[in-house]
Parts: sequence; C-alpha cells; structure tokens
Amino acid sequence: MPESNADIGLIGLAVMGQNLVLNIADHGFHIAVYNRTTETMTQWIDKIQKEEPCANNVSGHAELKDFVAAIKRPRKIIILVKSTAASGHDRDAVDKVIDGLLPLLDPEDIIIDGGNSMWEATIRREKELADKGFRFVGSGVSGGEEGARFGPSLMPGGKASSWEELKPIWEAIAAKVDPDTGKPLEGAAPGKPIEGGVTCTTHIGADGAGHYVKMVHNGIEYGDMQLICESYFLMKTLLGMPANEIGKVFERWNEGDLDSFLIEITADILQQKDPGGNTEWLVDSILDTAGQKGTGKWTASNALDLGVPAASIAEAVFARCVSAIKEQRVEAAEVLTGPTPRYDGDKDELINAIHDALYASKICSYAQGFALMDEAQRYYNWSLNFGEISMIWRGGCIIRARFLQKIKEAFDRDANLANLLLDPYFNKQMQQADTNWRQVVSLAAVNGVPCPQMMSALGYFDSYRSAVLPANLLQGQRDYFGAHTFERVDHPRGTKFHVDWPDKNRPMLDA
Repeated sequence: MPESNADIGLIGLAVMGQNLVLNIADHGFHIAVYNRTTETMTQWIDKIQKEEPCANNVSGHAELKDFVAAIKRPRKIIILVKSTAASGHDRDAVDKVIDGLLPLLDPEDIIIDGGNSMWEATIRREKELADKGFRFVGSGVSGGEEGARFGPSLMPGGKASSWEELKPIWEAIAAKVDPDTGKPLEGAAPGKPIEGGVTCTTHIGADGAGHYVKMVHNGIEYGDMQLICESYFLMKTLLGMPANEIGKVFERWNEGDLDSFLIEITADILQQKDPGGNTEWLVDSILDTAGQKGTGKWTASNALDLGVPAASIAEAVFARCVSAIKEQRVEAAEVLTGPTPRYDGDKDELINAIHDALYASKICSYAQGFALMDEAQRYYNWSLNFGEISMIWRGGCIIRARFLQKIKEAFDRDANLANLLLDPYFNKQMQQADTNWRQVVSLAAVNGVPCPQMMSALGYFDSYRSAVLPANLLQGQRDYFGAHTFERVDHPRGTKFHVDWPDKNRPMLDA
C-alpha cells in the first residue's frame, strides 16, 4: 500500500489533465494521478521525468485503490473526464468515475469535477454525495491547455467547507494578474496571492454555481468570437482588405478599450502565412465551418427556460449552426440573389465605426450574460458576487479583457445593478457608439453582409431602452385565439381582462 503523502489526486490524463497536474506540481504540491488506460499514464510519467523539474511531485498509480490510498485525508480528488450528459438527470462518464471511487473513500473526502459538466448534474451529484457523507465541488476551469498549465481561471462551487480545503491549492495555481493591465504577475507563493494583484479564483456559490458561471462564461465567449468574426468580415467584404491588413487593425484595437485575449490572438491569426502555400494568408485556407461543444447552446437554452432575453448569445450559437451547413450554403449561393457589397466612403471612418459597433455589441452581450446569472441566482438560490466574477475572468480565461475591470467598477457602484446598460459608464459608452453602430448595421443590411449578432445586439438595445413595445398587440392576439387574458395600462399590474372577440359590442370581462 503506498504512503499517503499526496496533497491531491487527479483522474483523467488528457491534455488538460496533464497540464493541470504540472501546474499543481510546479507550486510545490504532491499530486497522485490515475488514468483508465494505464499505458497512457506510465508513458506520460516517463516523459515528464526527463523534461519537467516538478516531476518528483507527481506519482502515478496503475490501480485505483492505490491511487486513493496515496492521498492525504480528507482526500481531494479532481476528475477531468469528458461529460456526455444531455441533462442534469443523465448519468455519464463522470458518474461512472464517482461510482468507482466511492467504495474507496472516507467520509468528508472531496471529489472535484473540473470538466464542463451541466450545472444541474452538479447540483444532483452534490446532493447525492452529501447524503452519503462525502463532499463534492463542481469547478469551472477556463483558459484552455495553456491556462491549465500556467494559470487558469477557476470557478468552484459547493459547500464553503469544501472551498476552504481546496483554497490553498486553487489560489496557488490560478492565474494572477495586474488588475489594471491584466498582465500576469510572477512570484506568488503557494496559497498567498501577490499584494495588489488579482487571483483568478474565488468561491462562486453553492452546489452547481461554479459550473453555471463557467457555462455563462462560455456563452459570452461565443458572443465575443462571433462579433470579432463579423468585424473581420465587414472589413474584408466592404473594404476589400487582405487578412494581414485586418490583423494590423486588430493589433491597434488591442491597445485600447477592446484589449483582450481574443482580439490579441485574432491579430496573430490574420497575419499567419499559409504554410500549405495555397493562399498567402492561412485564414483564407481555413474552411468556414465552426464547431461547438455545447456550453453556448446550454446558455441560450437556459436563458429561454428562465425567461431572460439573451438573443445576442443565442445568435452567436445559431451563427455556428449556419456555418455548419456549408453544402447548403454553397447551393443557395447559386440561386438566392442579393445586393453586391459596395462601399465608396472613407475607409478609416468605416474601420472606426466597426470598432464602435463591436464594442457596443460586446457590452450588450455581457449585459445579457450577467442578467442571466442574476436571474439564475434567484432561481437556484445562490448568492453570486458579480464584481468578483468579473475579476476572476480578468486573467487565465478565454474572455480575459481590460473591459472586465469596468464591469467590476459598475458592480462596486451598485451591487444590485439590474443591467450593465444602466450603469453610468456603460450608458455613456453606448451613447458614444450609437451613431457608428447603427451605420455599420445599416451598411451590412443594405449590402447583404451577414452580421447576425451585431444586428441582434442592436435589436436588444433598442428593445431594452423602449418604454413601449408592440407586445400589447401580441397579447391581444393571444387573448383572441386562446383566451389568455391581458392587463390594461389604466389598471394595476396583475389585474386580468378578457374580451369575447371579435364582437366589438360585447363588454370586457374581468378575468
């Protein structure tokens, strides 16, 4: 039986798991590892022994019982396997790993699911394990392979006591950034954040809160990526700019209020030469069909379930769906006609206008994401700190951006802010961008350039700022065909009425 000297364990040695193990070991923690395919584990252990100075802090175990026995009590075991559950009730690979672990664990041991699991499955698992005397943490992990290795954004949910056990390790391995610049900070001791810096992890809330917030992060990420793509396409289509020139524009934008990881890598991608030689720039050789893993769809679907308008995020998901039907689009391009894109105005003016349209649409997308989390915390009985959430997204994660500091400041001004658009700073930004934003959306529509998310974001903005909408007619329609009743502007909210349509002489009935 191995000596119990590991501070934590990890199951699942795909690339994310491998990098997270090295991150933990780099910070002085001893970590035990186990993989269902033993050969994968032993080959990787052999490799890091030759390449990684921290390898002495990693111990591999071929048997699950030996792996569990090697970890100090109360045990902390990370599971990093792909979730396949389509709903919170479905049992999947994560549940199978948990089922294998339970006979080997002791009361109060902690299981941490670090994958992209559905938050409702996390709620279920936390309750099931609590009933059996164990603790469970669903922790979002964002930042991709590089983030896992050198500092991700970590979003743990679960009981506060579980967080206290996990906190020294999570704070040690999380990204640490300068709050003003977002640049990584070096030299933090394990469990001791650098003074004045931001450590990109915190306890999000009970049961599934961590995985829920990670899901919304991914939904916002879908939105950011789509808006960037639409901006690129406008410059390519209306201005005829080559990819490398557009990349230079994104480089300039990354020095201002759009400074972010996604803008930065976009500049790099657009200026990458094609190693295959088919085109000058690699992006022009990449097939225009986008994949997705499902978390964006979960965000849009949950927004519908909770009745929260998040059309911009949903539109980003649908844009990927449209891209996937490439063969149909090629066929449709032969038979469906539209305008030929043309722009005769000032090039620099349009580039500046596209910048403003991107920024205003981005604000709307984030406003929808935070509004969704606000409704979710009431529905699921969580208590979310939106200022803290914006800060743990400041570094390590895919949507890390200077812009998030402004969101933190907005919630510092008003912790109960109903919508980011109501904050004075963001209100001012929307006013400044308004004319250019409308110009860009109009140009796109007139020239037949698809910009579904910019258009959706503008529709959301105009709807949200409208004291009166045409839903009065809609509710009349519903009462006409289904006797669904309606409220009146001259009566208190909640008072219902019905009319026996279409007889214009019949009296209105108090429903």
